[in-house]
Amino acid sequence: MANRIVLNETSYHGAGAVNSIPDEVKVRGFKKAFVCSDPDLIKFNVTKKVTDVLDKAGLAYEIYSNIKPNPTIENVQTGVEAFKASGADYIIAVGGGSSMDTAKAVGIIITNPEFADVRSLEGVAPTKKPCVPIIAVPTTAGTAAEVTINYVITDVEKKRKFVCVDTHDIPIIAVIDPDMMSSMPKSLTAATGMDALTHAIEGYTTKAAWEMTDMFHLKAIEIISNSLRGAVENTPEGRDGMALGQYIAGMGFSNVGLGIVHSMAHALGAVYDTPHGVANAILLPTVMEYNAPFTGDKYKYIAKAMGVAGVDDMSQEEYRQAAVDAVRKLSADVGIPADLKEIVKDEDVAFLSESAYADACRPGNPRDTSVEEIEQLYRSLM
Repeated sequence: MANRIVLNETSYHGAGAVNSIPDEVKVRGFKKAFVCSDPDLIKFNVTKKVTDVLDKAGLAYEIYSNIKPNPTIENVQTGVEAFKASGADYIIAVGGGSSMDTAKAVGIIITNPEFADVRSLEGVAPTKKPCVPIIAVPTTAGTAAEVTINYVITDVEKKRKFVCVDTHDIPIIAVIDPDMMSSMPKSLTAATGMDALTHAIEGYTTKAAWEMTDMFHLKAIEIISNSLRGAVENTPEGRDGMALGQYIAGMGFSNVGLGIVHSMAHALGAVYDTPHGVANAILLPTVMEYNAPFTGDKYKYIAKAMGVAGVDDMSQEEYRQAAVDAVRKLSADVGIPADLKEIVKDEDVAFLSESAYADACRPGNPRDTSVEEIEQLYRSLM
């Protein structure tokens, strides 16, 4: 079987990278941007860092901001109508995963109108055409949505999130500018950073992992482990490192999938609106312990990448535990809660477990699981 890698056509990295946008727009002949960005980013003038660049270059745009932290079917539907009315011919997504996921779904439906029923995009939808061209500008260092072929939409009516996987949705240009991330509060920096670490660890251990994606994931684990604490303290080095580390993680996991940490986190987000990174961070060490017997020697290299000393002298049981402990310590150091006691209600556990088992990320988990075992994992954190 052939392994596939799908990446952006072009990506820009480093402080001031947003200033590259006008050149790309002009060279590609785009006329008007549909700027997808959430209300808080507009309120706090983060989106303005991009629209100022467009204004200076004399480029036309229209802003769409009906986007929730966990974007809904309704957000996508109103976005499709707004795009049609705007006269735009490309999208600039400014924000975290919410803005980018909304932009991807809107862009796909515009060029593939037979998928106007947003639910029809769940899983691997057989779309025929690339989405409206997207320039993605992340403002968080975590989701890597700017380089992935995935997006997640919340079905409010059914209280579930669904994952869409489509090579046609990847942004053509990614602009990873740490200056766009400097205004993130500590809590959001920590949560999105742990999301990025989860991407790297789950991508490294998923069933579809192979040499090229292992390369991406191990380097991402190393960079994130060295950078997240500094990023939370808003050091330039920490911000730069996280901007790069989360993107490298995305280069890997987008092409091989994830596991049940994400499946369980998606369920929490749909039912309780739990921030995705927080959910991942709480779940990750426990799921790592559960998966350990099915990961070969990979935890040895996770532990090394996270800076654990003396790994070569450890037994398999010791280095597996060392990897889990390093993840748990990093999560605690950046202020993530240790359990789900303040989040999960007992009466919801059965529904959460069924939702997680049905999630598109679950089949990639290195250990085959069941609804009952997922329920035990949730309860162990309550």
